Amino acid sequence: MRRVVQFSTGNVGRHALQAIIGRPDLELVGVHAASENKIGRDAAELCGLGEATGVVATDDLAALIALKPDCVVYTALGETRPMEAIEQMSQLLAAGINVVGTSMVWLVTPHQADDWLRVPLEQACAAGNASLYVNGIDPGYSGDTAVHAALSLVTRAESVTVQEIFDYGNYDDYEYTGTAMGFGSSPDDELPMAFQPGVITSLFGGLVHSLAGHLDVKLDEVRQRYEPWFTPERIECTMTTVEPGQLAAVRFAVEGVRAGVPVITVEHINRLTSEAAPHWEFPPEGHLGVHKVIVEGEPRVEVSTHLSHPVLDVTDAGCVSTAARAVNAIDSVCRAPAGLVSVEDIRPTDLIRGLMW
Repeated sequence: MRRVVQFSTGNVGRHALQAIIGRPDLELVGVHAASENKIGRDAAELCGLGEATGVVATDDLAALIALKPDCVVYTALGETRPMEAIEQMSQLLAAGINVVGTSMVWLVTPHQADDWLRVPLEQACAAGNASLYVNGIDPGYSGDTAVHAALSLVTRAESVTVQEIFDYGNYDDYEYTGTAMGFGSSPDDELPMAFQPGVITSLFGGLVHSLAGHLDVKLDEVRQRYEPWFTPERIECTMTTVEPGQLAAVRFAVEGVRAGVPVITVEHINRLTSEAAPHWEFPPEGHLGVHKVIVEGEPRVEVSTHLSHPVLDVTDAGCVSTAARAVNAIDSVCRAPAGLVSVEDIRPTDLIRGLMW
């Protein structure tokens, strides 16, 4: 049985925490929380379970390290505070504790990550003989597992497109997603953070380069594109309230180009309501979202992934799946050689062991 610490209890972390508590092959030994109103509360209470675990949340990283867990599930938001996240991860790794996570999405393709991020984490892994793995549903599953499956069905591929088409209206994450994408901003405002020059490429370009490497394709360039949509009507939703004339939908992509033609594309279409951007592509009827892979080739392949849950909203279901991509990898990452682990380093069957009970 693996001894596990859950690091954060937010949109993804609370689902990871619930999964850890429920798994017969994992033992929850600690929980990290940054908010004062969460510190000292039982783990079960923080993730909506009724039966107390006896494990209470703390913000003391040293105390969690002293528990000597086999693994930490790191789901704390790191993209807005990358240096602090690197330091926290590095302390864990250098102490000999493996880390799986969903934060710091650049690490979904770790060997494509820039030196400022990759090198200190590699050094920490070496110092502690520990491993680090980061994945999710997007970036993650849609750009690796799903696209690998689709490509295995063709004898020849002409182009590959990975899409997320999702209504973010019910996603309670304005602090990061909402502000980064600029929902509620006006045309005269500064370009949203996510769409500043080079930012989309830094976040999703690793997926394009990784796929190009697997396909043995030499790209001439990797470029980004962005298109905003401003609403003529007031929109009220969980994400935020948007007034007429403000941003309510975005379309953006990273494209790997060869001979002037995009051959590998990673694209997002995100709205705050189904009424937004009516001329852009929608998920299939009856769905609020889809993760889609399209391979033009011999034959043409289209793989669509739809998430649902009997109680949770589809955006929350996406957070459950994101948590699963980390939690399900714990045992494999604990057994891996020291260093940064990519999804290609894990046997697909290792991500589905022990999930039925």
